[in-house]
Amino acid sequence: MKKRGTFAYVGIALIILLNLVGCKPQIPEGSATAQKSNAGQTTQEPRNKAIGKTTPANTKGEPSQVFAVSTTQAIAGELIDYLELNGDVLTKSTVDIYPDTFGKVSKLLINVGDRIEKDQVIAEIDPSRPGMIFVPSPVKSPIAGTVSNIPVYVGSTITQGMPIARITTTDNLEIRTEVAERFIGKVRVGLEVRVTFMAFPGEVFRGTVTELSPLVDPLSRTLEMKIRLNNQDPRIRPGMFAALKIITDRKWGVVKIPADALVRRFGGNFVFVIKEDPSVPTGTRVEQRQVTIGIQIDQKLEVVKGLRPGEKIVVMGQSLLENDSIVRVVGEVPPLPITDSIQ
Repeated sequence: MKKRGTFAYVGIALIILLNLVGCKPQIPEGSATAQKSNAGQTTQEPRNKAIGKTTPANTKGEPSQVFAVSTTQAIAGELIDYLELNGDVLTKSTVDIYPDTFGKVSKLLINVGDRIEKDQVIAEIDPSRPGMIFVPSPVKSPIAGTVSNIPVYVGSTITQGMPIARITTTDNLEIRTEVAERFIGKVRVGLEVRVTFMAFPGEVFRGTVTELSPLVDPLSRTLEMKIRLNNQDPRIRPGMFAALKIITDRKWGVVKIPADALVRRFGGNFVFVIKEDPSVPTGTRVEQRQVTIGIQIDQKLEVVKGLRPGEKIVVMGQSLLENDSIVRVVGEVPPLPITDSIQ
């Protein structure tokens, strides 16, 4: 019993010594402990090998995305460009009538709005003074026109420097407006003008540019322009507000599309043209095509280069498209009319 206890103490002391030195006992191959250790190594190895490599799912690639779009057709036709301005209706000439003598107004032979002729007597001035009686002096109109103002009344004392009435010529009215300096190159005498008035909604009057000022106002940077109505209408009166559309250009046979079809990217102008492709499920792809544009007015656009009449383009749903994107046409927008009109 004493020997066995001694051997036990020696064995325990040997194990403690080996642990202090750092030596590990060898584990026999095939043991449970070895299998557990090897299993830990094999699970770690595939994780390290997977870093930086493409999985089989990524190698095959994802299915292509299909975009729903609406299309329209490029058309060849007329396109009108114009400037939209505002103006005031003015009389071509306005004359104030003055008496030839000092005295009191004894008679007024006109009313505001009356039509008078040249040399017609409109008033009489009594130049009489205390103790002196004179024959009344008639006042005549130097022009034919319409009485627009009478600043005096019977019994008023006036002098030669005070007007008795104002006569305006309403037979030849004109519209005066101003054009910004950047548009001066587009305007010229003889251009057609469409005129509308708030007093007559829905009615359009025709006019013509008759005069351009030779000078540009240095303060407002504008050029004065005068327009005459082709047919004088008695309903139109001086002082009325006029909305003007001056037709600066009219083109025939140009390729035109809705302005919404244009996509601006990276400083360029593009449209997406529909192309047939039987290899895709929908049968259609798009071609991103750069175009050169011209007139752009009232949501209509002239294509100078890059598109032919009859080609179908995307007009709705093009914001996410790229070249060769697969699309499904879900709607058709009618093409622009061949003959243009001003809204």
